[in-house]
Amino acid sequence: MEYFDKEFCLEVWGPIACFTRPELKVERVSYDVITPSAARAIFESIFWKPAIHWQVTKIEVLNEIRWTSIRRNEVGAVASKTPIYIEEKRQQKNTLMLRDVRYRIHALLQFIPKAKRKTEDLDLFADIEHNDENPGKYNAMFERRAGNGQCFNQPYLGTRECAASFRLVKPEKEALEAPIQESRDLGIMLYDMDFEANLKNPPAMFYRAQMENGIIIVPPKDSEEILR
Repeated sequence: MEYFDKEFCLEVWGPIACFTRPELKVERVSYDVITPSAARAIFESIFWKPAIHWQVTKIEVLNEIRWTSIRRNEVGAVASKTPIYIEEKRQQKNTLMLRDVRYRIHALLQFIPKAKRKTEDLDLFADIEHNDENPGKYNAMFERRAGNGQCFNQPYLGTRECAASFRLVKPEKEALEAPIQESRDLGIMLYDMDFEANLKNPPAMFYRAQMENGIIIVPPKDSEEILR
C-alpha cells in the first residue's frame, strides 16, 4: 500500500514564550522565534502514536517579535535522594523572553508502516491488527482532536510555564492573515534532538534559519542543511 503524508496547520499563541538557546545556560535567553522542536512538541501534545512522526515544514510569524525580561527564582541543585532545602539553594536569574507571540505552523503527519518501525515500537502495537492501521485513521483522529481543542497535555511555548493556546487552521477554507513583512537571518538555530541516533542521550541537530517576509521554511531531517 502506498502512503501519502498529509499536512496540517495550527495557529498557536501565548502571552510569553522562551525557546532557550543551548549555548546560554546560566541565564535563559530565547531564540527570536519558535524552534522546529518546540513546534513539533505542540503537535505531539495534541496527538501522537508510535506509528506516526510529525515533520514541521513551515513556520509563519504573525506577531511582531517583541521582548521582555523577567527575574525568576530557580533551585541551584539537582534533585536526588538527599533533600533539597529551597531556602539554601534558591537563585535569582534573569530570563530574556518573547512576549505576545503568535505563529502559524505547518507540519506533515508522517505514517510509519509496520515494516519500517523499530523493534521497541512493534511491541507497543502487538495488540493492534495490521489491517486496522492506515494513515487516514490517524489523520482523522488528529483533525478531530485539534478541531475540538483537545490535547493529551497542555501545549507550551518552549518552557512549561509558557502555556500555549491553539486552533486548527484550514487554509483552503478560510482567509488567512499575512505574516509579518520582515526578513532576517536568524542564525544557527536548534532543529531537534536526534532520538534515532541515541534514544537515551540524543545529540542535538541545528540548521541555519532564514525568515523571509515572516516565513521560515524548515528543511526535512535528512536534508544537507541539517548540522550534526
